[in-house]
Amino acid sequence: MGFPQLLVAILTIVVLGRDMLSLSLAIGISFSPSMARLIRSKILSIREQMFVEAARAVGRPELWILVRHVLPNSVSEIIVQTTITVGFAILIEAGLSYVGLGLPPPVPSWGRMISEAQGFLAIAPHLAIFPGIALLAMVVGVNMFGDGLRDVLDPRFTFHR
Repeated sequence: MGFPQLLVAILTIVVLGRDMLSLSLAIGISFSPSMARLIRSKILSIREQMFVEAARAVGRPELWILVRHVLPNSVSEIIVQTTITVGFAILIEAGLSYVGLGLPPPVPSWGRMISEAQGFLAIAPHLAIFPGIALLAMVVGVNMFGDGLRDVLDPRFTFHR
């Protein structure tokens, strides 16, 4: 967790090569420690709650406690973190493509579009602006979707009309 995710992704791409599997592994490897840490801390926190202790006291099996109590109470934070991570993963892919370490040219990428448009900023700035706006809209949209999904799935969230 001490290394920046972009640096880990660059190192993975350099070692494994430039293809879809390598890019997916690079992004997955770079974000897995933070996701594992979040999930572990959330489960450890819920495990100490009174309702879990009560379920243990009446003799419920651990799998039942996990499915009935721990997962429903941890899913909202995990969903929000996952959507934030997806937004960062999109930015990492765009950054890798911007510096030339993304997927090869037949595959479209917003990062490569922005990189190729740099030489034309004086005469056609829209070539870089529109991919940048699309990238921004995608990341914000994914984060807003995750926030809305959390509101729907959180058992502690009640909507008052």
